Amino acid sequence: MHFAGLFLMLGVIAVVVAIGAYPVIRRLTSRLVRLERSVQAWGAGKLSTRVAVEGDDEVARLAASFNDSAARIETLVTAQKSLLANASHELRSPLARIRMAAELMAEQAPPAIGAELRRNVAELDQLIDELLLASRLDADELAAPCLEEVDLTGLVAEECARVNAALDAQPVIIIGEPKLLRRMVRNLLENAARYGAGSTVEARLATVDGAVVLDVCDSGPGIPEVERERVFEPFYRVSGASEAAGGVGLGLSLVRQVARRHGGDASCLPNGVRGCCFRVTLPRKR
Repeated sequence: MHFAGLFLMLGVIAVVVAIGAYPVIRRLTSRLVRLERSVQAWGAGKLSTRVAVEGDDEVARLAASFNDSAARIETLVTAQKSLLANASHELRSPLARIRMAAELMAEQAPPAIGAELRRNVAELDQLIDELLLASRLDADELAAPCLEEVDLTGLVAEECARVNAALDAQPVIIIGEPKLLRRMVRNLLENAARYGAGSTVEARLATVDGAVVLDVCDSGPGIPEVERERVFEPFYRVSGASEAAGGVGLGLSLVRQVARRHGGDASCLPNGVRGCCFRVTLPRKR
């Protein structure tokens, strides 16, 4: 009986302690959960994310430390984006002068050298243009979206004609920014034509489960699975890709930025045994 009473008393004490500690543990757990969510949001690119600092314990100090580090990194990234955008804009004038000089030189140079001069100037022009657009999209500094109805089927057909790509499309009308959507489609098709090793480029446009799906596929060497996400990083090149193929490494990054600006996304998928497909999914209505 003595031991039974002792065990009963210990059980009651344990229950009382658990009941008393529950609110404290609950508050601590909820603060840690909020901190975790904020860190995940910040890691996903929302650099303005901050955590509420509550109390004066280790969790509060951790939250304050996170806020301080996040603010510093956000300042650095913002400064870098601003510098990139300004530099790209300021390069416009000297590039125009270089283009004029190159045209004059090309007229007097052998045809092969003249063609090389024009190609190099065109690549530099494309680089500056894509740098400027990428930095503005990244910093969300473009003017307020000018949304309108876009005949996406007609737009894709026009761009396919530019690179002799095959097209299988359903009639699709979406709401979006025509210039950005055209840039997105053009980049996808030019990328497939450039790295598809001469294979036929095929575009497919359809509505699937209420969403618009655009696939641009080739039968080239393909992209290893471990690199299919990285190809959307600025300036990333797939291992073994030849620089002679051209391109500045920003095309696919812009594709994803434009897709996300329209509420969608872009991904890279295998295309059977060889080649790959780049898929853009967009909402039908916004």
